[in-house]
Amino acid sequence: MPPARVLSADELVARALVLAEAGPRQLLGIAGAPGAGKSTLAERIVAEIGSAACLVPMDGFHLAQSQLVRLGRADRKGAVDTFDANGYVSLLRRLRRLEPTSVYAPEFRRELEEPVAGAIEVPPSVRLVVTEGNYLLSSDFPWQEIRSLLHEAWFLDLDAEVRHRRLTARHEAFGRSPEQARAWALGSDESNAALITPTADRADLVVRLSDPPTV
Repeated sequence: MPPARVLSADELVARALVLAEAGPRQLLGIAGAPGAGKSTLAERIVAEIGSAACLVPMDGFHLAQSQLVRLGRADRKGAVDTFDANGYVSLLRRLRRLEPTSVYAPEFRRELEEPVAGAIEVPPSVRLVVTEGNYLLSSDFPWQEIRSLLHEAWFLDLDAEVRHRRLTARHEAFGRSPEQARAWALGSDESNAALITPTADRADLVVRLSDPPTV
């Protein structure tokens, strides 16, 4: 992985704001391993920029649980083949070309463990779309198309020990026992991380937060 720059969240917000002002609409992608803090950073950027920005996470393209069961992939939820990658690529194309009417994106609801269609509105007034997820920089089909659709791509790095702690706490918060949570964080999540980390060399910026979340 390329050397990471150490920046504060405030510095990254400022960089995103410059991108938003480049117009007419810019797409910023934040990639990284599970538990790196992608969603937390993306949410902060959008909150600070305001109505000119919108968050459209990759997680909205999780396959439904019924499909994961049918395909025999339910115990690997979050792996690269448990998403509708073509659907995600198609949505990013629509968002990049700035359609004259609102575009609606799906959202993953953790309390349901299911994606919900049409839950995120992206109106034409949005000048910065922030999208985050594990596989934005993958070179495998059809994920490899995403990089060309992003005006800027960041890879967020974090110490493995902190990632594991955050992931374990997240899994416990959504109903797994401590043992199950730790097994998932060190098993499925870590297998995914091993695939994701080498994609960092496709990013414009590899970054470590100087003020990372600890939980």
